[in-house]
Formats: sequence, C-alpha cells, structure tokens
Amino acid sequence: MAGYDMSEPQLRCVLPFEAVPAEVRLLRKAAAQQLSRWGLPAATDETELLVTELATNVFKHVGEGVSATLILERRGERLRLEVHDKSQVMPTPKLADCGEECGRGLHLLAALAVDWGTVLTAAGKAVWCEVAITSGRACRRIERAVEALEKYQGSARAAGSRGRRWEAALEVSAIELIADLLHWTAARGQDPDDMLDRAQAHYEAEADAA
Repeated sequence: MAGYDMSEPQLRCVLPFEAVPAEVRLLRKAAAQQLSRWGLPAATDETELLVTELATNVFKHVGEGVSATLILERRGERLRLEVHDKSQVMPTPKLADCGEECGRGLHLLAALAVDWGTVLTAAGKAVWCEVAITSGRACRRIERAVEALEKYQGSARAAGSRGRRWEAALEVSAIELIADLLHWTAARGQDPDDMLDRAQAHYEAEADAA
C-alpha cells in the first residue's frame, strides 16, 4: 500500500489495551516509558498526544471496551505509531474530505505527524502515523504550526496572500487552537495550567539548546 512502510523496524514494542478512557493515560505512560528506554525522550510529548488521539478514536468510533493494540516502531529517523483494531471501517484518509463528522482528532493527527494513513489488516485495520526524531526539531515545529493553523480555520484561504492579513489570521487561529487544546485537556481530566507549564518548559528547553 502506498505510504505504508514495510521495512524492518530497528526497535519494536507491542502494547495491547482495552478501548476505555481509563486505559488511555496508562497507555500514554507506557509509551513514554518505552521511548525513554530507547533513548528517544525528545519525541515523548508528540507521541503521548498522538497515542491519546489514536486510542480515543478506537472507543469513539469502533466501540468502548473493544480490544486494540498499540505498536511503536523505530524506523530509521522516524518513530511509527500504529493502533490496530478489529473493525474494517476506514476513517477518511484525506483531511480535506474529513468534515465535522471525523472530529478534531484527525486534524491534530495530520498536523502533528510527519505522515499518517490507514491500512486494512487480516483482523481489521491499522491507523498509523510517523514522528520525525532527527535534528532540526525547532524548525519542523514552526513549519508544523503554520501548516496546522492554515488548516485549522482556513486562514490561508481567508487571507488570500501571505501578508499582514495572513499573519493576523494565523494569530487569531493560534489563540483559538490553544483554547481548544485547553478544553481538550480538561475534558480528559488533566489540568490545563499544568499543560501550559509543561509546554512552556519544553519550549524553553529547546530554545536554550538551539
């Protein structure tokens, strides 16, 4: 299947889970611990967010309590995440066709991941995405931020060109996106202030290292 890398992983971890909200935090923690063992702490924040979205998608769209599996794989300079479930109902692969029915999870997935997609398996399907783990991280963050904000509310189309109106539209979208992420955090039982503090600390650490 195009876009689905079948090369041998350098490192691989399989984490079965039940698709219930209480399992998501445990799954996220297990993924973070595995990355620490592999010496990939820089990819932890993105991975935790993507794991949350992938796992949440299972109990929202396949069924609460169903069995699923998270697979983490180191493939060259990318980290691949795959969530396997037993449903062959495929989510819309193109963000432009997604619409409101797909929810914001796929929008975040497309914005944060280097690449993502779906593939049918013998037992159901897998939703996969990849995170880059090479250098140049700060530059990629800025590029991803612009791409995400342009898609978030169609600000690029509204502005028409990359001028002051375009920059103002991105700024408005950034504020709206941050607010939505804080609502998303609170809805999952986490502290929005703690999330902001962690994001600020992460930013400052990367800025100091640049």
